[in-house]
Amino acid sequence: MIASSRWPCGWSWRWVAMSGALLQTLFPLYWALVTSFRHGPALFSTVPVARPDFGNYRVILSDPTWWRYAVNSLISASAVGVISLVLAIPAAYALGRMSFRGRGTVLALLVGSSMLPQIAILSGLFTVISRLGLYNRLGSLIFADLFFALPFAIWLLAGFFRDLPRDLDEAAALDGCGLLRRLVTIHLPLVWPGIVAAGLLIFMNCWNEFLFALTFTLSDSARTLPVSVGLISAPSRFELPFGMIMSASLLATLPPVLLVLMFQHRMTAGLTAGAVK
Repeated sequence: MIASSRWPCGWSWRWVAMSGALLQTLFPLYWALVTSFRHGPALFSTVPVARPDFGNYRVILSDPTWWRYAVNSLISASAVGVISLVLAIPAAYALGRMSFRGRGTVLALLVGSSMLPQIAILSGLFTVISRLGLYNRLGSLIFADLFFALPFAIWLLAGFFRDLPRDLDEAAALDGCGLLRRLVTIHLPLVWPGIVAAGLLIFMNCWNEFLFALTFTLSDSARTLPVSVGLISAPSRFELPFGMIMSASLLATLPPVLLVLMFQHRMTAGLTAGAVK
């Protein structure tokens, strides 16, 4: 009787906690969606939208520069993701499967470099990018984002390679399988969920990156979507651009959301790999 009397109370607190978490997470998205359908004095109304006005979306989607920003974001984020994975896989394999002196120090340096704030290396990166002639080009964003994406990818994938059973290496060595063949045919298929998770996380971070994109780009030919959203101005001096900013922000979030929905099973498997033995 005591257990049955406590059961509804426990569930009620769980529902309260979950409801509060959902409200805190979803209410900003709801308000952004509502604001994206408004303009002018209606921006300050608290009445729910009865008839949505898609004028802000039509203005954003009919602007050719917005599509150029989207292509720039797609190119830079995809390039950083691919380059990071190509370089991180062999490095993570060495750190996760091989024993050598200083391996712990290398992992600690990778974690420390990925935890640095962007502003700490901004001035140095600006000097290097200017000397290399990459300023106001997409190459500057790719070069700058790799400083954080590559250590993160190596550190994350090293854990996946480390958790693989050692018996696989011994069996492959008995069959005469070399190191490269062992990596390609045995280990990569097993850590594929981790590779997908790392690639998606890098893509989303680079897609949403703002500071480097604002600092190292100057013209519309190299700007990305986060910078374009921050530079949206009102069509007239007496009108606030909040509706257009919200519509552009929601449109910019669609590609990462679609990628997560497409690869959510792989991403979940990759992030939870090694949690249960």
